Amino acid sequence: MVSSLPSLPSVLGTDPSSCILDAFRTAIAKRVSDALPPLTIEQAYTGVDYGKKGVDFTVALPRFRLPGKPDELAKKVITDFQPDDFVSSITHDRQFLHFQLNTASLIREVLNQIHTLTYDSPTGKPSYGTNTSGAGKKLVIEYSSPNIAKSFHCAFLDNLYKACGWEVISLNYLGDWGTQFGMITTGFEKYGSQEELEKDAIKHLYDVYVKVSKDADSDPNVKVEAAKWFKRMEDGDESALANWRVWREMSVKKYIEEYERLNVSFKVYTGESEVGKEWQDRALERLEEMGLISDADGAKLVDLEKWKLGKAVLRKANGTSIYLTRDLGGAIERWEKYHFDKMIYVVASQQDLHLSQFFKMLSLMEFPWADRLEHVNYGLVLGMSTRKGTAVFLDQIIREASSVMHEQMKRNEVKYNNIEDPEMVAREVGITGIKIQDMAAKRINNYTFNWDRMLSFEGDTGPYLQYAHVRLTSMERKNPELIPLPPPSQIDTSSLTSSQHARDIAILLGSYPDVVKTALKTHEPSGVVTFAFRLAHAISSAWETLIVKGEEDVEKARARLWLYLCARDVLGAAMRLLSIRPLERM
Repeated sequence: MVSSLPSLPSVLGTDPSSCILDAFRTAIAKRVSDALPPLTIEQAYTGVDYGKKGVDFTVALPRFRLPGKPDELAKKVITDFQPDDFVSSITHDRQFLHFQLNTASLIREVLNQIHTLTYDSPTGKPSYGTNTSGAGKKLVIEYSSPNIAKSFHCAFLDNLYKACGWEVISLNYLGDWGTQFGMITTGFEKYGSQEELEKDAIKHLYDVYVKVSKDADSDPNVKVEAAKWFKRMEDGDESALANWRVWREMSVKKYIEEYERLNVSFKVYTGESEVGKEWQDRALERLEEMGLISDADGAKLVDLEKWKLGKAVLRKANGTSIYLTRDLGGAIERWEKYHFDKMIYVVASQQDLHLSQFFKMLSLMEFPWADRLEHVNYGLVLGMSTRKGTAVFLDQIIREASSVMHEQMKRNEVKYNNIEDPEMVAREVGITGIKIQDMAAKRINNYTFNWDRMLSFEGDTGPYLQYAHVRLTSMERKNPELIPLPPPSQIDTSSLTSSQHARDIAILLGSYPDVVKTALKTHEPSGVVTFAFRLAHAISSAWETLIVKGEEDVEKARARLWLYLCARDVLGAAMRLLSIRPLERM
């Protein structure tokens, strides 16, 4: 359904057809710029911010640096003010002007837009919250050597960039090469088991690595042997590579299974082993030509002291590569293959120095695309173990979370019997708990993994979000006499205008496209998580007063049901953006 609001001038960077609040902000900017020449509507628009504590939008007058005192400027905007379809009131408070939107227009326009972009989207897919800011651009995202914490950020960044119109190529860059594989090969002869390997390749190879590393602490020969093995691998010795190839294939297969459970998929599984030697050699040659490499006891170093980045080793004395060399070669290879507009490396903050050295070298090598690389870092998960305290793998965490959830679900026999696949539901609620705990804080912060917090239905947790979505979904089942709802043009929303709860929900729903744009700037999932909880709380506050079941006035019941269904669609969209599968029953 097309907006019924009066037409407005267009402002660069806004799109009311995908974010209706852009229209309301433009109307405010027009009022301000009309009253305060020579201020342009574009300049005024940059000053329209979300308000605090019950205020819809606020303009801070000093930011425009206009002649005259704020009081005088405010008076010019307020004089002759008449409420219209966009703004119902303006309040002057010291240096600020506070604008309240027209409630009837706000509710009607927000719900219309959500409905249209969810069910009648030009793309045929639900598109509320998406935008086209990245149309025609290509992003390569590299997730290196998967670990537990990173798994949760993977799909979020993919989904986020796709929601903003980018073409996304996600690479899972495995740490599948290096001296540690010499160690595993050495250790496998002593500790390896074909049976355990077939059961779970990732876990078994890890166990072998832990045992052989312990041996190396007391026997220096272990590392010497490992280095020899790796040298043979680098030299292409088939007998040294045969086992490694099998292990790599089995590990990738296991990774694909685990990521599928997490609702994460990668376009390409690659690894350090696949970086062509020619690209590594080309990187070294280029650095040699530029006089940036020095020799230290046969090893090759790059001196970055001038930029306070220390010295970086590029090749060991025995001629084997290290991962910095492979990263340089890999970046050149990616550019040749993909010609990206941006490439993001998702790597833990422990590697900040490594990434800074790597980016600086590409810049010194004068690659014109070096400034298109970006490091998205994240903190560590502390104390992540199974509840018995043993070292942990992702599938163990998922299994344990699922089983705890399953036990909790069984306590309500009636609901449990209505669930088609209780084990799947228990697993999804458990995974949601894990993901939300991970994504709720700023990604750079370390956080302590907490089982009780993660699996609780109380407070801001994953299970609480799933419960909010399930409750909204159940509204259709519980009110069959109102389904199907008539088209939006035939639903009278005027009864909602007197409800503060309905207004709060509507303005939150209207802000979702802005939440997505902000997340693109910050690469933070926490803003989307905060939005989802604010929406869930606003809905929870409304249940008692905005009742549907038991409301005798059919028009009122329909309008309320429509509000709840739009809230369900937006909450579901936010959860999917976070790579969470929203449930319909639990």
